[in-house]
Amino acid sequence: MGSGLSSFLLICNSTTTAPPVSPEPGLGDLPESVVGYILLHLTPQEICTLASLNHAFHHASLADFVWESKLPNNYEMFVSRVFDDDKFCYNLCKKDVYAKLSTPTFIDGGTKNVWLDKGTGKACVLISSNGLAITGIDDRRYWSWISTEESRFCSVAYLQQIWWFEVDGEVEFPFPCGTYTLYFRLQLGRSGRRFGRRVCNSDHVHGWDIKPLMVRSSFLFLVGPTPSTSAYNLGGQAGGLGGVSATPTMFMVGI
Repeated sequence: MGSGLSSFLLICNSTTTAPPVSPEPGLGDLPESVVGYILLHLTPQEICTLASLNHAFHHASLADFVWESKLPNNYEMFVSRVFDDDKFCYNLCKKDVYAKLSTPTFIDGGTKNVWLDKGTGKACVLISSNGLAITGIDDRRYWSWISTEESRFCSVAYLQQIWWFEVDGEVEFPFPCGTYTLYFRLQLGRSGRRFGRRVCNSDHVHGWDIKPLMVRSSFLFLVGPTPSTSAYNLGGQAGGLGGVSATPTMFMVGI
């Protein structure tokens, strides 16, 4: 009786068991080519984030055609201008080339710093005071050089007193076609640290709050030379300006 009941329960269980249900398709089932097409429309940061999602996204995130779309169209010229030995890129995948170009690199004797913006892939160039022609820069009555950790060039030009000065700069660089923004970085006062905190001493700053100062800028582009001139009003005094540090540092960034 016991064996018969066990056989009956076994038969019932085998007949009432539901057939296995196949799992629903997920992101891991997407073809790698489809995932790569999706990554083409994302930013480099988003690509790196999704690379850890699954194997399909990881392998697609390494595809050359994905990262080549993030590089400038003339990235070979960019590499030749920045690195002395540009053949190293032949052995690198496009992702590694992008990572290499995104690292700030000094060129032209350390007077310029260039890199690709990690988020947009746009070219950025930073020019130090040493890379610009400044009126009276060698006259210690007006200018002096001070060391600072706030500058990636480790030193800045400090203006002590002057009536007028002119800053000229020239950049020869294979900029890709696009829109660029030009910045001049100035700082009033001398930076320092007190109790581990950054402070700016403005005791010797004078002449900026008495009479407006006219500043003019002009730019000449080698591709279709079309000089443009613009003027800006800053606080200043015609009788002399002083206490300006980190004065002529130019920063050009693609937008």
